[in-house]
Amino acid sequence: MHKVYHRIEQIAGNVIMVRAEGVASGELAQVVGTLGVSLAQVIRLERDKVSLQVFAGSRGISTDGQVRFLGHKMDVSFTEALLGRVFDGSGQPRDNGPALDENRIAIGGPSVNPAKRIIPRKMVRTGIPMIDIFNSLVESQKLPIFAAAGEPYNELLARIALQAEVDIIILGGMGLKHDDYLQFRDTLEENGALSRSILFVHTAADPTVECQMVPDISLAVAEQFALQNKRVLVLLTDMTSFADALKEIAITMEQIPSNRGYPGDLYSQLASRYEKAVDFEGAGSITILAVTTMPGDDVTHPVPDNTGYITEGQFYLRNGRIEPFGSLSRLKQQVNGKTRDDHRAVMTTMIQLYASYKETLEKQSMGFRMSAWDNKLLIYGERFEKEMMDLTVNISLESALDLGWRIMADCFEPEETGVSSKLIEQFWPAKAGTAGKETPDEAAADETQAAEKAE
Repeated sequence: MHKVYHRIEQIAGNVIMVRAEGVASGELAQVVGTLGVSLAQVIRLERDKVSLQVFAGSRGISTDGQVRFLGHKMDVSFTEALLGRVFDGSGQPRDNGPALDENRIAIGGPSVNPAKRIIPRKMVRTGIPMIDIFNSLVESQKLPIFAAAGEPYNELLARIALQAEVDIIILGGMGLKHDDYLQFRDTLEENGALSRSILFVHTAADPTVECQMVPDISLAVAEQFALQNKRVLVLLTDMTSFADALKEIAITMEQIPSNRGYPGDLYSQLASRYEKAVDFEGAGSITILAVTTMPGDDVTHPVPDNTGYITEGQFYLRNGRIEPFGSLSRLKQQVNGKTRDDHRAVMTTMIQLYASYKETLEKQSMGFRMSAWDNKLLIYGERFEKEMMDLTVNISLESALDLGWRIMADCFEPEETGVSSKLIEQFWPAKAGTAGKETPDEAAADETQAAEKAE
């Protein structure tokens, strides 16, 4: 039996403080108020002063309320029955389905021992050319998607959830609008992907403390599935909401603020979640893609700034497309040399040509005269953006590489691309680069026919 405390010393926002002994950080408690029983979690210990964050808020709780500590930390049920289900940030059903209580596992545990990890070497195919060709996603990688407000980052995550070649998708939503949550659920259900997905969703109307728990619950479940030899992709949106929840609680606790009011341990809080990405030796893997919104499109904001030091690259989402400049997958070299012989050549050449296209756009905007080469680049750039960068494009890696060759062949001569002769001979499309042109023999034959007609 756990002791019940009948006096609450202080109430500040959704945080209450009681005097108790033998309590652990992160331990759960039940708080009885006039509106019923609420769940709370220990967030700070200072000698016998115990601060708890009340999940449902402190409304209805008075100083004579009761607090009963449960003797265990936050946990979640792990079972195959999780698949196809939607839960809130505390692991309770959001889809009106039955609650799951068997096989409880603790959340928020330590990262996997590095000795148990292996070097990432397998590609996660997504069907999106700007990822598969130019910044390949690798199993056990941790990558953020940096985006300004208003960019279609949730739509991008939904596309990846549908198309990624993995066994299980776990979506952790933080601070989502209700419409965004419904869109995720309906998109997965309509396309037959909900059966391999698990959703842990915290909406903007839910308690702040649940926002903090979404990554931990998502990653704890992912780790158990990975140990069962499953390839798990964890999609988190958005980590800035998670950081704002940390900030709100830190302010309530009167902690000394750091940059822009965020807590001083923001880096550690983010790293402890991202470092859950792992490829187990002899088992499965956890890959993390996490949206990080940038207030004011400012990459120096504390959340994206700290994230960049933790993760293995980043995707920049701008104007509804994954921007090729600035986006980086630091592990892509581990896999893109094992896909097809032309993968790296197509990746490098197309980006170089696209950079030249951007320079040509600047010349055009300043009124400079366009050369024949500039005109070729303008055609190439428009096709590259429409056929490769558009996020609605859904083709396999091999088809995307073939498409890249066709775009280059339709716009340039082989020698203008700088690709090696060996690859040109192997992959350059037949009769490409000569569309609308006559060969010397054809031109001579036409001249002969014209002369005969004249006579």
